[in-house]
Amino acid sequence: MPLPSHVKIVEVGPRDGLQNEAQVVPTVIKIELIERLADAGLRVVESTSFVSPKWVPQMGDNSAVLRGIKRHPATVYPVLTPNLQGFDAAIEAGATEVAIFGAASESFSRKNINCTISESLKRFEPVVSAASALEIPVRGYVSCVVGCPYEGAIDPNKAAEVAKTLFDMGCYEVSLGDTIGVGNPASVMKLIEACTRHLPIEKLAGHYHDTYGMAIANIYASLQMGMAIFDSSIAGLGGCPYAKGASGNVATEDVVYLLQGLGIETGIDLAKLADVGGWISSAINRPNGAKAGRAICSRT
Repeated sequence: MPLPSHVKIVEVGPRDGLQNEAQVVPTVIKIELIERLADAGLRVVESTSFVSPKWVPQMGDNSAVLRGIKRHPATVYPVLTPNLQGFDAAIEAGATEVAIFGAASESFSRKNINCTISESLKRFEPVVSAASALEIPVRGYVSCVVGCPYEGAIDPNKAAEVAKTLFDMGCYEVSLGDTIGVGNPASVMKLIEACTRHLPIEKLAGHYHDTYGMAIANIYASLQMGMAIFDSSIAGLGGCPYAKGASGNVATEDVVYLLQGLGIETGIDLAKLADVGGWISSAINRPNGAKAGRAICSRT
């Protein structure tokens, strides 16, 4: 199969990345990060999460962040809304797109949100229904699609089943999350093969963590399968809470460097992107997790 000519990148650093930071990041820094990412050419920037600050203190300023950003006319700013209360608060703060998440592992679902997979998916029905009434697009996430910290390897058909349920429920796109980063090109290709029996490849996104250094290889394998949507995080922000000391999300800079090398269009300015990665790493006092970003910054 020929590689896609254009890839959409969903930037998850301000939400999925920052929520793993131990120190609370100032609201002004979050807002500047989101604005600089849009200025670098990112057209989807997941901005915050409308969850209880009791569970995720880092996202306690969700409304202030969403209200505070100067929006780029070509960029959308989705937010995570795990329940109707979160959805209502997000809409009040100006959300124009939301996201919900399920898991492909029963153990992960029970330990993470204290219910079965089917119970968790049922909880999202009111959110999707409310979003549909307001014509708000909903994106779906499936976590632990390749492996689980409690169960080990996950059957690709189980992940495909959850992806199909989210799609049938009304999600316009479903992101496949290798939450603990144990995937490799062979397991990821099997996963995509299973999912495309139920969903068009155009509706699937790859969300690969880099715990074992396989994320870029997994993206290339996915491109070969026809996938053209990937989630990534500026400077590799985010850790993996289930693999101590491991890196989390694949760095956006590394993904863009790969795609540029393959002649695939993203609309993203890599030099500007690397600059943003260097800036946010310094601002929150953490090492820059983007290999391409560090290399580019070292040349200037």
